[in-house]
Amino acid sequence: MAWFKRKDNNIQTSTRKEMPEGVWIKVPTTGEMIHKRELEQHLYVDPVSNYHFKIGSKEYFDLLFDGDITLLGEEVLPTDPLEFSDRKKYSERLKQTQDKTGLTDAVRIATGTMNGVSMVVGCMDFSFIGGSMGSVVGERLGIAIDYAREQKIPLVIISQTGGARMMESVLSLMQMAKTSAKLAQLSEAGIPYISYMTNPTTGGVTASYAMLGDFNIAEPGALIGFAGPRVIRQTIGRDLPDGFQTSEYLLEHGFLDFIVSRNEAKETLTKLFNMLGYQGK
Repeated sequence: MAWFKRKDNNIQTSTRKEMPEGVWIKVPTTGEMIHKRELEQHLYVDPVSNYHFKIGSKEYFDLLFDGDITLLGEEVLPTDPLEFSDRKKYSERLKQTQDKTGLTDAVRIATGTMNGVSMVVGCMDFSFIGGSMGSVVGERLGIAIDYAREQKIPLVIISQTGGARMMESVLSLMQMAKTSAKLAQLSEAGIPYISYMTNPTTGGVTASYAMLGDFNIAEPGALIGFAGPRVIRQTIGRDLPDGFQTSEYLLEHGFLDFIVSRNEAKETLTKLFNMLGYQGK
């Protein structure tokens, strides 16, 4: 005999309640769920596992700068000189990505103050075709480097990229030499450059400006390398060590100066600039 009997099997509610999309976010390393509001309050860093979620240039600019900023190089826009076409025309993909992200290319350049210290920041956006380095990225970073040299203020480049942009072929690869040469000029002028690597920093960017900083720093757990682990494993025919190509592994083997959690980035960069003789106004 049933302990209870439902009086009405056709109970209905007037409004179906659904969880709004994106309110709860899964932490990849732990599988736990975290509320988006809490994640925003912690600068998109999981307070339990310290997993750093990807953020864009807007969030990094808000994090580092004191207030108002001036954007540089926004007039430099991408084109399709090779008329590249795979499954979709490159020109069409550019237009669709620009409409979707509100960005014009994979890097933005801003100048302003950080705790009173004037500086230039070039920040890549992974949401724009995987943060790939094309002609515009190289040209805008060149503008940032030249501005830092002319104004005698420090430069920070925040990398977040899958590497060179295949749709621009050799034009993309030329940006490696271009940015490296300009950074050499910046070094000769005695202006400090800090390379700030985030997850992921790979390909031609790692092979050029990402590893040329006076200080090379990275966020915890970031993937940093030239080729992917699968390619390296197939090339050398050996299994790779645990944690290979993580920022922690690179720090242990001398490729990084130190690892900085995102919530400590502004104070750490300020201390470095103060140590180098750049004081807040």
